[in-house]
Amino acid sequence: MSTLRFFLAFSILLLSSCTPQAKPNPEPNPNVDDKEMELARKNLTRAMSMVAAAKTNYFTTTDYAMSRYYNPFTKKKSDEKASVWMYTSAIEAVNAILHGFVALKEAGDDSFYNNYFQTYKQILDELVENLKWYEGTFTLTSYTQTKEWTVYGVNRASSPHKAEVEGVMNVYDDQQWLTRELLESYKLTGDKKYLEKAEYLATYVLDGWDTTIEDNGQEHGGIVWGPGYYTKHSCSNGPFISPLVWLYEIYKDSDEETTYRYIGEKRARLTKTMKKSDYYLMYAEKVYDFMKSHLYNKTYGVYWDMLGAKGYGGDNIAYEYVDGVKYRGYNTIESPTGEFYSYNSGTMLSGAADLYRVTEKQNYLEDMTALCTRAFQYFAHKSTSKPDLYEYNITGFNNWFNGVLMRGWVDASAFYSNVSFNISTFQANLDYAWDNYLKDAMLPPSLLYGWNVFNFKNDVEGMFTFSFAAQYAVLAKWNITTKQNSL
Repeated sequence: MSTLRFFLAFSILLLSSCTPQAKPNPEPNPNVDDKEMELARKNLTRAMSMVAAAKTNYFTTTDYAMSRYYNPFTKKKSDEKASVWMYTSAIEAVNAILHGFVALKEAGDDSFYNNYFQTYKQILDELVENLKWYEGTFTLTSYTQTKEWTVYGVNRASSPHKAEVEGVMNVYDDQQWLTRELLESYKLTGDKKYLEKAEYLATYVLDGWDTTIEDNGQEHGGIVWGPGYYTKHSCSNGPFISPLVWLYEIYKDSDEETTYRYIGEKRARLTKTMKKSDYYLMYAEKVYDFMKSHLYNKTYGVYWDMLGAKGYGGDNIAYEYVDGVKYRGYNTIESPTGEFYSYNSGTMLSGAADLYRVTEKQNYLEDMTALCTRAFQYFAHKSTSKPDLYEYNITGFNNWFNGVLMRGWVDASAFYSNVSFNISTFQANLDYAWDNYLKDAMLPPSLLYGWNVFNFKNDVEGMFTFSFAAQYAVLAKWNITTKQNSL
């Protein structure tokens, strides 16, 4: 699909997404309430409208560059381009909308699916294809090997496949969010190219797992923020749990194998062959255990931002030689620190829900239900000026972070009905902003208090717009699937 056709498709969607063509529907699901079906349609239509406008507002038609900001009052997009993390938010929103189409179809209304699924699938293909502007290649010496990798840099390059990715110019959490969305794309479309790319990135991320050994013979564990860092962050561990579980599920009935790299006696770098399903589930549980044991704050019941670390011989990454071969070594970890961002608890909610679903281990269920409550107590605050609504921190990148928390609650709701109220606060906030502040199919960063009185101060992060759209789409699916089973 050409770039021109891509934008023409979005122009058509922007005009028509609110009025899907009438087609014969399958039999309605008697277990889905009519009001919830109608709410799901409304939520999904709003998500589509926002994405259609956002793709026109933030993207250029010449080189497929996504601007970081757009101002709906001045009609100007920023010269600054979106990072790969921000770009991935567009893929996330399209995937969420595709999930909404499928959910509505399974509930008895196939009009959205019939009219729009293929168009959005083409849009998804185009978004993933143009990740090439963030792609680059470098050679990395890790804990167990030295290898050349082709991954995604933080910043967009001036030409495809030429992004700067060495050292601090790529981070593992960006690769994890891409892995997650590529696996979602695979589940939605069945297209193996998404699975292959996701699995390659997962292998790269696991190469960043600290396999060095403690004095007691156990791994130090944890994934550093990126190959150029030695601190270990919640954001470079928590988001990876669910994708690893999904890879386990993809291969659980397969005998396909992979290579497990680890460290043995006398620091020897060893390998062995494992079934992919066992390998991915093993690492999903390892990452979860590392997060729970190192980054969970018992006082507040939520997750720290990061673990500090000491440089080796100064402000440097540690390396060691074994039989004359250079490997990455261990940087001594310090105490957890930083803020308690909502998305770090959100990824652990999703991870616990996914691990409980496939293992039925009670500790995951207990952790999940406790975190549902503690996260709401910490991150949600009843508004004093708008008493029917709850406020969430929206400074910095918190608008996107909060969307991850909402998704975590939605994932948890499959097993814990008491979380429904938490989720409903997001529905209420989005609807309040839609009814009071909607501007050219865009919502303000402050859903409760609206736009700045000075028009030139109303630049909106692209990833916030896509996050709001994704939230609406996730709510649409929740209305007619999980919500019905958990009430």
